[in-house]
Amino acid sequence: MSDKELTKLPGFRDFPPEDFARRSYIQGAWRRVAQRYGFQEYDGPPLESLDLYVEKSGDEIVGQLYNFVDKGDRDVALRPEMTPSLARILAKRSRGMSKPIKWFSMPQLFRYERAQRGRLREHFQWNVDIIGESSVAADAEVLAIAIDGLRELGLTDKDFAARVSDRRLLTALLLGIGVREENLGATFGVIDKIERLPAEKAEQLLVEEAGLENTEIEALKSLLSSTRIDDVTREFGDDSRVAEELHRFRQYTDMLESMGLGDFVELDLRIVRGLAYYTGIVFELFDRKRDLRAICGGGRYDRLLELVGGDPQPAVGFGMGDVVLGELLKEMNLVPEYERSLDYFLVAVSGEEYPAALRLAHQLRDQGHSVAYGLRQQGVTKQMKAAAREGANTVLIIGPDELANGTVLVRDMTSGEQREVQRQEFE
Repeated sequence: MSDKELTKLPGFRDFPPEDFARRSYIQGAWRRVAQRYGFQEYDGPPLESLDLYVEKSGDEIVGQLYNFVDKGDRDVALRPEMTPSLARILAKRSRGMSKPIKWFSMPQLFRYERAQRGRLREHFQWNVDIIGESSVAADAEVLAIAIDGLRELGLTDKDFAARVSDRRLLTALLLGIGVREENLGATFGVIDKIERLPAEKAEQLLVEEAGLENTEIEALKSLLSSTRIDDVTREFGDDSRVAEELHRFRQYTDMLESMGLGDFVELDLRIVRGLAYYTGIVFELFDRKRDLRAICGGGRYDRLLELVGGDPQPAVGFGMGDVVLGELLKEMNLVPEYERSLDYFLVAVSGEEYPAALRLAHQLRDQGHSVAYGLRQQGVTKQMKAAAREGANTVLIIGPDELANGTVLVRDMTSGEQREVQRQEFE
């Protein structure tokens, strides 16, 4: 037998019962909220064609994937995200479906990247999408679900915020301050990482990569510091392109205010979402202390179905991972303690009562109760200790007298009270 110690791969997790319970707690909240909003659950294969991700994100995505050539000589990859799979599933199917399509999923996703706090090489992610609806009400609905998914877990507006922006609005604003159209893509790229860069480095990139002049850089810095829509309106509202986008954005924030979620939402034009397929309103959710990575990110992506061969369809959605969220819940002491729980534990005093205990256990299980018993003959003391370890609420004891009388001793494990009842009462 080999002495080699087998360990899990870096960036992956085991889920023993106590950790699985925490995962189920988070996913249970996600599922409840999605169903309250009338969304249907779906899933797809964990292995997809590599082309599906290259088509969406470009060749550079390959370095972040678990990809290989399979035995059929196909280039494949473990899914790093769910939206391309959703687009593939709906590419032809959506044509005959009533709109909007409101779907959600909770897949396990895989990325080959450096494991660090809040980022692993696998995670579970809540994906929520509305397909086939272009109105700003769909954008507001999607953000509301994300916020409510965290509220369901006990988090409040004191714990997290949704930082929202709009790529169409920012495009109009950038053009308004003199950024040339051919430089918009590079400018967006710098803005996406501007918070993580020293000020001098950001200005250098705006000059060298985005081609901006000093006056445009100063105007951009002032623009990105705006945190109130009224300030943006006052300074840029006379521009007709900006005014049109501001009107749409105000509709969006007004809807969230009407839902009572306004305290969770703040304007932040630095949020552009690095993925180029986003086309409109975008958002990211962060803890208020900003100690952690983004909890959630999403927005409008109206061209993605086209990219994988489907009909043009407006779409908006988000992804929320369980790793960062789990860190935040632990910090806020919002993860319930793991406790084993069992409805009944059956104790057979000797081997003679064992068949009767098995029969009673199966009757109780048929009724929907959780039931356990010793899998080998042991003394009553050891069986009672096993019942305590299992977290049993009630112990049912069958001894020689109970077997002869058709009764069972019922012991309440909380109070210690004990009474004798007829076994037929459990049938």
